[in-house]
Amino acid sequence: MPAHDAAGPTFTNTPFDRLEVGMSAEIDRLCVAEDLYVFAHASGNLNPMHLPKEDGDGDGVPEAVAPAIWLASLISAVLGNQLPGPGTLFRNLSLEFLGHAQAGDWLATRVEVTSLGPGRLVQLSAEVRKANGETLVRGVVEVMAPTVPVTFDASDVPGLTVQTHVHFDRLLELAAPLPPIPTAVVAPERPDALAGPLLAAEHTLITPILIGDRKLIEGAAQQFGADLSTYEIIDIPDHSAAAARAVALVHEGRVQAVMKGHLHTDELLRHIVKREGGLRAGRRVSHVFVMDVPGLTHLMFVTDAAINIAPNLETKVDITQNAIDLARTLGIETPKVGVLSAIEIVTPKLPSTIDAAVLSKMAERGQIKGGIVDGPLAMDNAVNLEAARTKGIKSLVAGRAEILVAPNLEAANMLAKELTFIAHAEAAGIVIGAQVPVILTSRSDDEKSRLASCAVAALYAANKGQLG
Repeated sequence: MPAHDAAGPTFTNTPFDRLEVGMSAEIDRLCVAEDLYVFAHASGNLNPMHLPKEDGDGDGVPEAVAPAIWLASLISAVLGNQLPGPGTLFRNLSLEFLGHAQAGDWLATRVEVTSLGPGRLVQLSAEVRKANGETLVRGVVEVMAPTVPVTFDASDVPGLTVQTHVHFDRLLELAAPLPPIPTAVVAPERPDALAGPLLAAEHTLITPILIGDRKLIEGAAQQFGADLSTYEIIDIPDHSAAAARAVALVHEGRVQAVMKGHLHTDELLRHIVKREGGLRAGRRVSHVFVMDVPGLTHLMFVTDAAINIAPNLETKVDITQNAIDLARTLGIETPKVGVLSAIEIVTPKLPSTIDAAVLSKMAERGQIKGGIVDGPLAMDNAVNLEAARTKGIKSLVAGRAEILVAPNLEAANMLAKELTFIAHAEAAGIVIGAQVPVILTSRSDDEKSRLASCAVAALYAANKGQLG
């Protein structure tokens, strides 16, 4: 039977000479979407009937039906892990498939020894049932049982991470009912800069007003066959003047967001943050990466990776408050903020630890509102509970951080890029702190990231009025 300790699951077998007719074992298992993706890749069976979110039979409804052979593999798990257990080898299998399981079903898999034969052969009855008692699989299996006792520690078996990016899917679902926000798109003069806003318009996230060199914009559209006849184009070839016009459209009440096209970020932000005629809103603007990291049960926010190079304490207060406000507009009621440094103790030798401690105390005193702030935290104990326990850190944030505030732009940028290119995260990004959200996309962003950035801006614009 399996045992669980801090190291992981341990399985102990029952050798052939200790087996008796009537012995049984059972495992309960929840079928989840990740199981279906893993099986599809392992087996090569990409039948859409078995893939979450796909309509395999054309009836307009995704099926996510668990493959019959995956159900049979649950029997293998009981045999290999419990009875007879480690050391067991299959010899024969005869099964009848009576029903179907889907992602979300609890399944009970049971085997029972029915006979013992020469050559260590063991025959067992087997069945897989739903929680309601419905039998999905039943039959007979024959295995060769182990001869000696074996205990196996499975903690060293590598885990799997399935890249489904379910959190961005949820953001897109939340934004779908909202009216599209009018958005000034500055210099969408290359195909990669134009494709994003047009894609977001198709998904009714934004209504773009295209500002830039008309000839270049129309040429970019021709390269991928886009029809611009329904979009307003303001012909301003100069990038600085185009950015200024986008800011003016905000003041005129014509747009509720600004989106970067093919121009330098500094050139766009210069007009947004200027004191006269800009979009200042009484707080320092900052950039927030909203990241969907495979394996995490929540969105991860990383800030500031694009604007404030070496922020002082006053600027970090605004960076932290901006990130909290954004997280709240995306549905996180009380965001947990980890203020990062290289270590988790306060020392004058590392100024970022002092800033982190001050930010934490300011949040306790209500000078930073709406979130729980703790620091300094090193990266490991900010996001991993076991690491936090090992260091003896007792905190509502340690091991559970949803927002990571980096000590400077370099650290935040490297962290975001590592999550993207090593942990296979999807990243959306917007600038917060101005009168309207500013959508910053990169040429390397894929379709999901571009859409998510627009969804984040739409949700922030729709919900920021509810912030207390």
